[in-house]
Amino acid sequence: MALIIKRSKLPGSGKGLFTTKPISKGSKVIEYRGEIIRWKAYRQRVKEHKDGYLLFVHRNRCIDAYATPQYKARYANDANGLSKVASLKNNCEYIIYGVRCYIVSKRDIKAGEEILVGYGKDYWNCIRFNIKTGQAPQFKLNT
Repeated sequence: MALIIKRSKLPGSGKGLFTTKPISKGSKVIEYRGEIIRWKAYRQRVKEHKDGYLLFVHRNRCIDAYATPQYKARYANDANGLSKVASLKNNCEYIIYGVRCYIVSKRDIKAGEEILVGYGKDYWNCIRFNIKTGQAPQFKLNT
């Protein structure tokens, strides 16, 4: 896939992931890569403010892409996040295979479109809580 990073079409979302070529429905767009760590190690990184690109894999493992900006998958945004644009909907989903995760297209995606993938309700509940209380992230997942 030919993927590039540029300003997201979602206000306040910073950078986004875009395709320069069409992508067929059901295609693996990109692997979400980073350091595979235990959940306990991630909680420590949160306390040190060294977090922000977590992908929960299962009860005891996650992929932390915080220190790996070269891995483009971390720039995929969620159209259902804090800022919404009526014309933008998530066009991809995360598919987990063991401790690996891929962003997979849910529909045909045209060249030039932003890759948008749902982060999940738990993620956005945590973000809203943190904004409301001014606290450091406190991820509590239903596992």
